[in-house]
Amino acid sequence: MNKKDSNNQNTSLTYRKVLTIAGSDSGGGAGVQADLKTISAMGCYGMSVITALTAQNTKGVTGIHAVPPDFAVKQMEAVFSDIGVDAVKIGMLYSAELIETVAQVLKKYKIDKIVLDPVMVAQSGDKLLQDNAIEAIKINLMPLSMVVTPNLPEASVLLNRKLHGFEDIKKGAKDLSGYGSRSVLIKGGHLEGNDSTDFLYLAKEDRFVTLKGERIDTINNHGTGCTLSSAIASCMAKGCEIEEAVRKAKTYINEAIRAGSKYKIGHGHGPVHHFHKFWK
Repeated sequence: MNKKDSNNQNTSLTYRKVLTIAGSDSGGGAGVQADLKTISAMGCYGMSVITALTAQNTKGVTGIHAVPPDFAVKQMEAVFSDIGVDAVKIGMLYSAELIETVAQVLKKYKIDKIVLDPVMVAQSGDKLLQDNAIEAIKINLMPLSMVVTPNLPEASVLLNRKLHGFEDIKKGAKDLSGYGSRSVLIKGGHLEGNDSTDFLYLAKEDRFVTLKGERIDTINNHGTGCTLSSAIASCMAKGCEIEEAVRKAKTYINEAIRAGSKYKIGHGHGPVHHFHKFWK
């Protein structure tokens, strides 16, 4: 929290505010629900624009009900015109029309700190993005973003080619930055080996940062991408530069996965433990 006035008789506090624009997850492990948990755990005030309702649990997605673009605009306008934001995280947008509409409103309000998680497929393998929306992401949202956070399969779809090995992944991150984002973080969770290595490319500095992490043996990995991107946005809302925000978010998600690996919930891919610092 920020103290705006040190006068004891007229003290005013405000929150670091983070808006998630994403789909909901009725199972609570990913999407808007994971985002709001993460934002709260990171010490920020979370708000949401729901872009789609999903019928979802740890085993998979059984239905998607997309929100009309004009209603997504109403939600965004309601937040921006009154409360304001310090950072925005974008997740599941589902359709090209919705992507274009969201981009227009973000430009209208000159939102600067945007973290884009190009959600395409759920952990269960269910599609969360229409095919014609992929180009819309590259054209409309990537140029507005401070950080884009694809995993390996998502990066391969965006580039229309497979990525093999560290050097190929680094080249892929640099190529993706050509769409206009200030940085690209390709997550290496789908790589084989004992480490889970992510690669951050900072376009302005033409510099790579290698972020190594322990690979934790668990099926409780539902919503990891949502959680990481929300944690990055939260750190940015609190004033962190890109590299610092990504490093802190990486530490948070690693700890959340490790803590959540000890739990059993549902019969499929369970969630991470978003509030591991506060309760067990």
